Amino acid sequence: MSGPPGPPSDPAAAAAPAAAGLLNAANALTVLRLIMVPFFVVFLVMGGDGWRVAAFALFVVASVTDLLDGRLARQRGLITDFGKIADPVADKALTGSAFITLSVLGELSWWVTAVILVRELGITALRLIVIRRNVIPASRGGKLKTLLQVVAISLYILPGPLGAARPVVMAVAVAVTLVTGAQYVVRARAAAP
Repeated sequence: MSGPPGPPSDPAAAAAPAAAGLLNAANALTVLRLIMVPFFVVFLVMGGDGWRVAAFALFVVASVTDLLDGRLARQRGLITDFGKIADPVADKALTGSAFITLSVLGELSWWVTAVILVRELGITALRLIVIRRNVIPASRGGKLKTLLQVVAISLYILPGPLGAARPVVMAVAVAVTLVTGAQYVVRARAAAP
């Protein structure tokens, strides 16, 4: 007769935390954000105030999932290789699709979209290269950059008399995006062996 399994023979292995599985709440939120992107774009191009408000609402919900997935991953130990790659991809898909769509609609200058996308894609590529050796956490400047981009995009999406505020907030977002990109490059070089 066999009894219940005894304690593990290696106490260190028993004390080590289990690796987070691929299917977890943080990764689900990241995937959900990716799924929202095409719907957001469709709502944005449909035209009319109702569709604009719907696009804004979806953009805000998707942006909130960006806050939640990272917080969940850190607090609950749900950090996975998939999440490390998919989270920045989902972020760039959301904001990048917003910038591109607004430029296609003629509401945002293409040079703004180009500057931001080159910075975002370049830093994302750099993060993927550096992540193998060293994870460089998001700085306060990086978080400010994301917040400013989200606010600027939201102002462009929302219908109504926001004309004067839109270019001012976008200009600040572009400036902070460039400064934080340069700071990240410096930090990545300093972290390199």
